[in-house]
Amino acid sequence: MNTEEIRQLLSDVLPAVDFGSDFLFAELDSLGIATILYVLSQKYNVPLDEKDITPRNFKDVASLARMVNAKMTLESRIRQHAVRTPDKVAVICGPESITYKQLWDAIVAKADALKADGLQPHKAYVWRAIQGIDFLVTYCAVHYLQAVAVPLGQAETEENVQAIRKEVEDYPFPDDIADTLYTTGTTGKSKGVMLSQTCLMACTDNFITDLHFTEDLLFIISGPLNHIASLFKIHPTLCAGGTVCVLDGLKDMNAFFKVFDLPYKAFATFMVPASIRLIMQFSYEKLCSLAPKIAFIETGAAPITHSEMEQLSRALPQSHLYNTYGGTEIGCVATYDFNDGKHMEGCIGRPLKNADVEITEDGTVVVSGSTIMSGYVNDEEGTRNVIKDGKVYMSDLGFFDEDGLIHLSGRQGDIINVGGYKVNPLEVENVAAAYPGIKDCICVAATHPIIGPVLKLIVTLEEGAALDKHALAVFIKSKLEGYKVPTMYEVADAICYTYNGKKDRKAYR
Repeated sequence: MNTEEIRQLLSDVLPAVDFGSDFLFAELDSLGIATILYVLSQKYNVPLDEKDITPRNFKDVASLARMVNAKMTLESRIRQHAVRTPDKVAVICGPESITYKQLWDAIVAKADALKADGLQPHKAYVWRAIQGIDFLVTYCAVHYLQAVAVPLGQAETEENVQAIRKEVEDYPFPDDIADTLYTTGTTGKSKGVMLSQTCLMACTDNFITDLHFTEDLLFIISGPLNHIASLFKIHPTLCAGGTVCVLDGLKDMNAFFKVFDLPYKAFATFMVPASIRLIMQFSYEKLCSLAPKIAFIETGAAPITHSEMEQLSRALPQSHLYNTYGGTEIGCVATYDFNDGKHMEGCIGRPLKNADVEITEDGTVVVSGSTIMSGYVNDEEGTRNVIKDGKVYMSDLGFFDEDGLIHLSGRQGDIINVGGYKVNPLEVENVAAAYPGIKDCICVAATHPIIGPVLKLIVTLEEGAALDKHALAVFIKSKLEGYKVPTMYEVADAICYTYNGKKDRKAYR
């Protein structure tokens, strides 16, 4: 769908209207407006009604195109591609692949089966998100029936599945809710985040516009499909007419690199920093050899260090390398292309087109716009604590620099109080990670038997390296204030991470 296509379509049914007018709204009577709404809704399978009749939407043909684009769903885009490029491959998973025509037919067939089983509009459908084509077919079929998709992790216990199914079974979801994603909060309690169709498409628009998803792109998804970092890449890839390649994690690195043998012009993927470190450690030369094929790599969910940014930029000098800020409650809201020679730690760039970001006086990050959640399932108090005046108050701390770029400086719950001084563990970790021989590290609170509360640095070492505590402490002191230098040090085989790539600080408390 484009402006010229809409112009031609409407000119055929309203030949007396000047669609080149500077203010189309003034050219139309009520019948003309009603005709435009009907024709566009039928052609593009989008819900247009009297609420869409505004001078802004009817300014010109381009504004009509934007109105339609904002109302289009993932499923309506797949249907369009099934007509226009029926034989193009939409999804690849191992030896299996499915074209857009086959995908659309499978979605309709699955929707018929779900309807026959009793699934009704605005009712929840709970299932495990197994990595594969069937997941995507089911996900879209649920939307096609205007029901609510509730995908859970494939390793979710049967007890939890039944508990969630019971919670959402009779829940009165608002009419526009498309997804409910269950996520573990800082308290450890699983929360169902309700996401509207508007939210999904606003995030899709952000990705297509600012991260440059195109019809030529093959996007590799290796993370769990019930998690926003993976699920929200399906939308822009298929809406743009590209191809999704689903992997079952990055356990098989050969399978990841084999994808680049497929006959596509451009490749992209999302990886948490821990996965990027893994690739750069064991397959750096291979990554370098693929530089001409990689359009972009996106990372997020956890901090990436200055040295890691530098190393990845050297490997992929022409690629976009995005550090993206988002979350289940807020969608995708900001990004920073760190292949700019500066490699700024903690920088997440500027807000994307459908999001607004503010920083309160105490440094709290506040997000608003059309990408944010509608609330938590069956938790009005939790919703009120997070959403205030239509804005989501995050646990993240940050600031704007003199160029208007947003920087994250930690999380409220992670700050460590040592002798009255507040220490952001990220600062310590970023400095320690640059010390020769350290592969990974985490800074946590600990209790010294004599002096009480102190900082403790747990490190993993490169092969053949040894820990010189004194030398490391002196190095950290040369970069940070004295009260930020850890007192205790420990070597570990590995650092604990959560399933989505964040350091699992709760595991050390």
